[in-house]
Amino acid sequence: MQRIDRRYFVLGGLSVAGSLLLPSTNAAAAANPFRLGVASGDPFQTSVVLWTRLAVQPLNADGHGGMSTADVPVQWQVATTSSFSKIVSSGTVAARHAKAHAVHVIAGGLSPGRVYYYRFRARGHISAVGRTRTSPATGTFGPDLRIAVASCASWEAGYFTAYRRIAEERPDLVLFLGDYIYEDSGLPGRVRAHAGGEAVTLAHYRRRYAQYRTDPDLRAAHAAAPWLVIPDDHEVENNYAKLVRAGNTPVMTAARWRTRRAAAYRAFRENTPLRSKTFHRRVPWGRLATFHMLDTRQFRDDQPCGDYWKVCAAADRAGRTITGAAQEKWLLDGLAQRAATWDVLGQQVFFAQFMDAAGGANMDGWDGYRDARKRLQRGWVNRGVRNPLVLTGDVHAAFANDLKLDYRDPGSATVGTELICTSLTSNGNGTSLEALPHRATNPHFRFYSERRGYTMVTLGKDRYRADFRTLPQVTRRGASVSTRASFEVEAGRPGLHRI
Repeated sequence: MQRIDRRYFVLGGLSVAGSLLLPSTNAAAAANPFRLGVASGDPFQTSVVLWTRLAVQPLNADGHGGMSTADVPVQWQVATTSSFSKIVSSGTVAARHAKAHAVHVIAGGLSPGRVYYYRFRARGHISAVGRTRTSPATGTFGPDLRIAVASCASWEAGYFTAYRRIAEERPDLVLFLGDYIYEDSGLPGRVRAHAGGEAVTLAHYRRRYAQYRTDPDLRAAHAAAPWLVIPDDHEVENNYAKLVRAGNTPVMTAARWRTRRAAAYRAFRENTPLRSKTFHRRVPWGRLATFHMLDTRQFRDDQPCGDYWKVCAAADRAGRTITGAAQEKWLLDGLAQRAATWDVLGQQVFFAQFMDAAGGANMDGWDGYRDARKRLQRGWVNRGVRNPLVLTGDVHAAFANDLKLDYRDPGSATVGTELICTSLTSNGNGTSLEALPHRATNPHFRFYSERRGYTMVTLGKDRYRADFRTLPQVTRRGASVSTRASFEVEAGRPGLHRI
């Protein structure tokens, strides 16, 4: 790759910094192509994915952010200091019109277990500086790993203050577990409006991602740490399954639906720092942890008995799958390696049993795929996996759950833990309710909260700690964050203990 003269970056940076102090009508400021910020993700020992997307008018209806049809050369640098006094990796990559001028760079030649800083330059402008890190070397633990776990950020439902609070925590890693955007529009009582109507075409989805990235709090969270990100349903359409829609509007033919689904995933890949072509992937973190990032939407059987809460005998049917057979085998084979202390499953929907007094359950979660859950839990027990941790999004409420080998038997062995992060904004402010729901039928629940926020998980050699961080409201900017509850789990001794 072409090397970049550091002086070229510095001189350009001075001119950009000056232009940004001028009114927004200034032509130089208006032409800044880095309005969508920067990001990094999928860190390995010696490399990390760097991302940016060029846009001078992010909300243009064509989804191309006001950029011309020309490809644009973009220079990038990685350094050991935020002043870029020591550059360790650099090069030039083309931001292509065909990819909405999104850039993905695998920055290599890095050292294991180190913090780095990165930036981009194009058209005489310099991007914001991002902070990232590499994973520890194979066979080493590295320091304790602080992870911010988040999901469900509806633009219309509230402001992204929780993203700002995540950035201020300076985590080592962010796990985002689905619903990065929302495809719909016109939410009742909305705080702010989506540009355009429901996202259906590639241009719509590209514009929606660009609108979300105009939020400074979201950009700050991306710049603060590398992300491991997976989609759920709202990146495409609410509650869809495989190639089956959930009966949503607008009405469309099967062919148009397949085109929409492909466009949605293309836009997701363009706008996130992914290394892999598949969303399910494994990311090792030395001897400390292995992250198994799952896709529970693209390959699942259709929800039984329709969506949401039902009493449904079909949910127990043998052979039903929420991951697809190939991904299930991939997951169990990876768990069998027992390569690290903690096996972390990053996934989208409620994993533990959640049943009401009448026997009703949410058919969109693993309760609609009970045989698949049983196969997975028994699979990790039979393979000697000592410390499984399931991290979940989707629910718009925080839960801490013990995972039971047999949920029908309260005395059954605890075989793992599920931590569910609440939403960042979805469903608005939430409430102060913390009473455990349907406690009689779900004695494995340990914590519940309806507030908005995220979960901080700190993985150590001998134990991990989970802090449920909540905000009192999201319908106004600037709320403070506090810890509603903290739990600890010891390695080799499954079961939550409240601190």
